[in-house]
Amino acid sequence: MQQRATASRPELSPPSAQQAVPAKAWRVLAVSTLAFTVCFMVWMMFGVIGIPIRKALNLNATEFGLLTAMPVLTGSLVRVPLGIWTDRFGGRIVMTLLMACTVPAIWLMSYATQYWHFIVLGMFVGLAGGSFSVGTPYVARWFPRSRQGFAMGIYGAGNSGAAVNKFVAPAIVVAFGWAVVPQVYAAIMLGTTVLFWMLSASDPAHLVGKSASFADQLKTLKDPRVLRYCQYYSIVFGGYVAISLWMVQYYVGEYSLDIRVAALLAACFSLPGGVLRAAGGWLSDRFGAHSVTWWVMWVCWICLFLLSYPQTDLTLLTVNGPRTFHIGLNVYSFTALMFVLGIAMAFGKASVFKYISDDYPTNIGAISGVVGLAGGLGGFVLPVMFGALMDLTGIRSSAFMLMYGVVWVSLIWMYWTEVRATQVMGGARARTSNLNLEPES
Repeated sequence: MQQRATASRPELSPPSAQQAVPAKAWRVLAVSTLAFTVCFMVWMMFGVIGIPIRKALNLNATEFGLLTAMPVLTGSLVRVPLGIWTDRFGGRIVMTLLMACTVPAIWLMSYATQYWHFIVLGMFVGLAGGSFSVGTPYVARWFPRSRQGFAMGIYGAGNSGAAVNKFVAPAIVVAFGWAVVPQVYAAIMLGTTVLFWMLSASDPAHLVGKSASFADQLKTLKDPRVLRYCQYYSIVFGGYVAISLWMVQYYVGEYSLDIRVAALLAACFSLPGGVLRAAGGWLSDRFGAHSVTWWVMWVCWICLFLLSYPQTDLTLLTVNGPRTFHIGLNVYSFTALMFVLGIAMAFGKASVFKYISDDYPTNIGAISGVVGLAGGLGGFVLPVMFGALMDLTGIRSSAFMLMYGVVWVSLIWMYWTEVRATQVMGGARARTSNLNLEPES
């Protein structure tokens, strides 16, 4: 494993020799991160307002899962074309148009009254989720390769918009009702669109150019490494999105908490899962994408194993008669585990994209679009499966049981394709070296 980690880490030049980052690059990074935070806040809107909507429409868990996941579906499907258009036309124009297109749908959400209204409008609101595939290549190209992991990590910290949603939306719901939330969010999105256009910049040197065809940009998608990165990202990002959407109602149902308290505790997962992505980018630059991702998967595996255990009353027949013991996580231990899980997923989201910037420096837009699509589809499928499992079993922690199984798949795949393969190659090189050192007879 150590050999693979060393091989995957790019050689860093001394600080004095590193290429200076212009002030314009930092400005672009700051305004892009702000725009992505707002987009993610809007994308996760149903995680809070879905609770009063569910009560008003009398939805079951599966219907609720589909409601919260619908914006994630469209936000995922548009990621590949958005990434390619960013390579061709530039991130400034693509991001501005994308945010502007979501404003009418966000506003109209306030006037929806039937389930299908929310589903249809949610599909258009979900376009905001495609902003990740725009900003990632847009921001990365403003920085030298040795700083790209850190830059993409800072931009990816816009995932903390999920936590911002949990701070803002419950207060509005309690004070004015859920219908005011889309109106406030539409105004915020419109203001952010104008601010982004005014403060961002473009550089023609960052464009792929008209000579690169659509097919040329997609050629590298045949690389089996891309499928592996898609699997990793479906956990660290798709799982993050799914759990963020599911957690408020989980706290309300499992621990009978008020929606404001539930949202605050749910933010203990969402906030580090977004903000600490920058730290994950720095760690990936320093130790390599493989090492960080490998440890992230193990931490997720341990946390999900503990979170999977349902609330249980165990009765034992003792010599003094039956004795009942309660086994289960209280709200404090549950939140602590969610906090650790959020940190691990933050690091993992950054490390997966460090793989991409290392392996595909000239095609970040298209590759990040495909990997982002896989992660987004995970964020769409998982909430629906969470709801279906809860309707089927009646066990809320079945959501974590499902995630635990998915992480197992990634650990096994990663071991055989990266860890084990590196050990085999290292052994072959050692045998070759020993043969070369043998004296001639």
